[in-house]
Amino acid sequence: MNKFIYFVPQFFKYKRNKYHTKSKDMAKELTSRSENYSQWYNELVVKADLAENSAVRGSMVIKPYGYAIWEKMQAELDRMFKETGHMNAYFPLFIPKSFFSKEADHVEGFAKECAIVTHYRLMNDPDGNGVVVDPNAKLEEELIVRPTSETIIWNTYKNWIQSYRDLPILCNQWANVVRWEMRTRLFLRTAEFLWQEGHTAHATKQEALDETEKMVNVYADFAEKFMAVPVIKGAKSENERFAGALETYTIEALMQDGKALQSGTSHFLGQNFAKAFDVKFANKDGKEDYVWATSWGVSTRLMGALIMAHSDDNGLVLPPKLAPFQVVIVPIYRNEEQLKAISEKANEISAKLKDRGISVKVDDLDTKKPGWKFAEYELKGVPVRIAMGPRDLENGTVEIARRDTLEKNVVPVDGVDQYIDDLLEEIQQTIFQKALDYRTEHTTRADTMEELKDMLDNKGGFVLAHWDGTPETEQKIKDETKATIRCIPFEGEKEEGKCIYSGKPSAQRVLFAYAY
Repeated sequence: MNKFIYFVPQFFKYKRNKYHTKSKDMAKELTSRSENYSQWYNELVVKADLAENSAVRGSMVIKPYGYAIWEKMQAELDRMFKETGHMNAYFPLFIPKSFFSKEADHVEGFAKECAIVTHYRLMNDPDGNGVVVDPNAKLEEELIVRPTSETIIWNTYKNWIQSYRDLPILCNQWANVVRWEMRTRLFLRTAEFLWQEGHTAHATKQEALDETEKMVNVYADFAEKFMAVPVIKGAKSENERFAGALETYTIEALMQDGKALQSGTSHFLGQNFAKAFDVKFANKDGKEDYVWATSWGVSTRLMGALIMAHSDDNGLVLPPKLAPFQVVIVPIYRNEEQLKAISEKANEISAKLKDRGISVKVDDLDTKKPGWKFAEYELKGVPVRIAMGPRDLENGTVEIARRDTLEKNVVPVDGVDQYIDDLLEEIQQTIFQKALDYRTEHTTRADTMEELKDMLDNKGGFVLAHWDGTPETEQKIKDETKATIRCIPFEGEKEEGKCIYSGKPSAQRVLFAYAY
């Protein structure tokens, strides 16, 4: 690939710089990450046209550019689910309130976040105070707006399952859910969000456990191969498990501010929901038994992970595999004649790239200057930008800028499609490696509570420490440090030691961190 690279002559750089310079009116300056990471994130989400707050408290509008990224995530995940034998279905948004009382741990876990429908009609207030709820239109049974779908789905599965021949059921649902969060943040925590939730039914405990592990591995593969986000797989502690689960497996990612983000979970539900909804089947021996269950999900929270894991003070840095368009071509011209000639060549390059499966945008609109476009596409994280001016047309070259490193090179037009194909793969790997290196540098060990506190407060990141396995000790550590056990890692050495809080025996180190 390097054989195509030319060094840019000094006079050539000078000509380009007047186009590359951002004027104050076109720049969308971001707060520096080091100055205020939270504010940087909030500004970036809005200024990069990903999402904005809506008129409904705690809810967001996902704008077209942000939704295009989510669609790419959705498409890849959907493909991976179907490759593992799952099919999509859809279940109701509304869940009878009585369903939630059937699984005690489940209702306790979600009770404080539930939105409830009590009436079905409005009327004009006879006292002239506008529109009010019609008191005569009260529902016989109140409805919960879906916070998750285990209850409505297992009530449905009761009608689908009679024999082992009906199993397994491997269903996934793409949907929205509502959890009445008090403190919200775009993508990371909103009252309504988009997600997928898999719900499977099995004849044996081992099949369900295998499914739970399989799906957390699918999530990990997606995060690392498409999002370029390295993750640690592990089991949640009892205190951190999904409400109603016997085991919760998770993938944990580290953001650039040293905080962890839970990025996907897979739950072994045992027979809890089958017993709650009386879902039985006749096994191969003709005996009646309860069905074994799993559920698993990821949400638009992945958008937050994508933003925070890679982006910089100039804007988004998107991995090529998830960018709405991977390449943008910007003509540089002084008159209509130049624009026509350059656009013709740009469209030829675009066609070659598209033949390779590369998504391209040719921005030849004359409503914005090239400098404005450069700033805009840098902010939006387009992986590769091609600039082409009259001199490029004469010389048979283009200038290529990569978003991740901000490096620019002038290369020949001949073979540029192969060059960019290779470059996109290199960018994907470079982004992943950068995130992995950051995680490695910010993963440390603590052997005492004092070391844990010091590392969390002064370095951040993941801290591996021994814990005695009891919920009581876990809660005490959380109360003292505000950090949580992110997971009990599946991989890595399983050295024995002593709990940093109680001094009791510990079978292995667990992962502590501050988290979103």
